Amino acid sequence: MLVGVCDFPGSYAFPPAGYGGIERWLWAVAVGARAAGADVHLLGPGWLPNLEPDWIRKPVRLEDVTPGSLADRELKATGYDLLVVGHEHPSLPAWARTWSELECDVATFQHSPVFQHTDTAFDGKRSRLYCYSPEMIERYATHRPIAELAVHLGLDEEEPPATRGQDLVWLGRIDEEKAPHLAARAAQILGRRIRIVGPVFSKDYVRSHEKILTAGNVELVGELGGPAKTAAIRNASVFVYTYARSYVEAGAAVFGESIRAGTPMAALTWREGTCAQAALCDRTGTMAVIPPDVDDETASQALAEAIERAAELDHAEVQEIGKRRFDPTRHFEALAAH
Repeated sequence: MLVGVCDFPGSYAFPPAGYGGIERWLWAVAVGARAAGADVHLLGPGWLPNLEPDWIRKPVRLEDVTPGSLADRELKATGYDLLVVGHEHPSLPAWARTWSELECDVATFQHSPVFQHTDTAFDGKRSRLYCYSPEMIERYATHRPIAELAVHLGLDEEEPPATRGQDLVWLGRIDEEKAPHLAARAAQILGRRIRIVGPVFSKDYVRSHEKILTAGNVELVGELGGPAKTAAIRNASVFVYTYARSYVEAGAAVFGESIRAGTPMAALTWREGTCAQAALCDRTGTMAVIPPDVDDETASQALAEAIERAAELDHAEVQEIGKRRFDPTRHFEALAAH
């Protein structure tokens, strides 16, 4: 099978060394495809040039191809069986026009809870949309979504054997939607230290929760990548997951990252059918499902109790399950199976 993995024209490198959702997913698919025995081409100019000569890079984006041009003829002659791309592109007319003439499948994973697709973007067979949770499946039901847990990888983020770590960790972008102040408050209730890892997306949010986020038990680490990021997760006793009441998590990377590293999760959710419930089981994490009309203090108390339960889980077993459930090869094979 010949697979083209198309880069995403964003601000993160390919593969990313720290934060980045779609980019990390595309890299995981490329790695998984190669491990499954497929031939892989990295399409688009965004891939890091130092990947050569280990990978075949072709700096062309389908949306920039002129019909009848040399690039167009070369794409058709290559004979791709499957293209994997960021979720926006099957609804981009220029991209879809070029793809429609290649006689290959396309697969993508929905990484946004609000993006609106065209009516003809997916047929569930040749063009396939994958969604993480029951919540997302329902949200995109008209596009024939297929249930699948997304796998994400960064550069040099291989996980060493699990260890029973210390303190707590939270990882993600720091803003209102991800709500790390709830994790910080839960840690404070327990009298435990917590490391908050990730880029600040909203300074106003940090200022509005300054008292909690700058408390003595909280360390704001900033964005980490590579081995430092993996170590921050692996060396924690529990990964604490939060998000805002109105936010819909589309395909969170952190579930796979945490349990693949052997760190159990304590998740705060506001309803049923979320990514947390799709990703975790009673041997890899705990959940506090709280009605959204509950105040922050009550929610943080429930999360603190979930943290205490998660701390009792076996890290080696968590990692064993994580490496099986969030395996890049298994993930690629699922994307290619249809």
